[in-house]
Amino acid sequence: MSAPEKEASAGLKAGIEYGPLVLFFAVNFLAPLGPLTRVLVATGVFMAATVVSMIISKVKLGRISPMLWLSGALVVVFGGLTLYFHDERFIKMKPTIVYAMFSAMLFFGLVTGRPLIQMVLGSVYSGLTPEGWRKLTRNWAIFFAFMAVLNEAVWRNSTWDFWVGFKLWGAMPLTLGFAVANIPMLLKHGLNADAAKVDEPPVE
Repeated sequence: MSAPEKEASAGLKAGIEYGPLVLFFAVNFLAPLGPLTRVLVATGVFMAATVVSMIISKVKLGRISPMLWLSGALVVVFGGLTLYFHDERFIKMKPTIVYAMFSAMLFFGLVTGRPLIQMVLGSVYSGLTPEGWRKLTRNWAIFFAFMAVLNEAVWRNSTWDFWVGFKLWGAMPLTLGFAVANIPMLLKHGLNADAAKVDEPPVE
């Protein structure tokens, strides 16, 4: 694949993963609507954009990643509950469930000797040794467990706008920063220097 094709592919993947969130934030912060209406419209846009992203991923990339399947299904289910009951708590709980499921799956892989995260990031972290994969799996499992608890603490003790701001200015930077913080450890365990970049950290 040529350099322009790789850049186009990376841009498409970023759009698929982050596009729905960008639209969610934009509607929530910019739409001139009442509080409850804004919550419902932002949630509906998030659901529709997620489904569109999954379709684009299938058409353009030929597949829908397991994480996108899981996150997309939960967005539709909990977004639907939010719209049906007019209750923002459902969409707020969705990240907690995603983080908890990711953490549980990674801990299961760690206990059974199958670093499941390698299935997702194997092409990104090329050259990584089995020990490196084990440590990376452990680190992300702990991180996702922490994020599940943090999301619960934030949404149960704050307003809708504060929680949305936390997702934008708290959860996303924390995830990116954690991915970067793992790079020195990965380099010690065989990660190719050219691959030492944050290409596709797991995202909710």
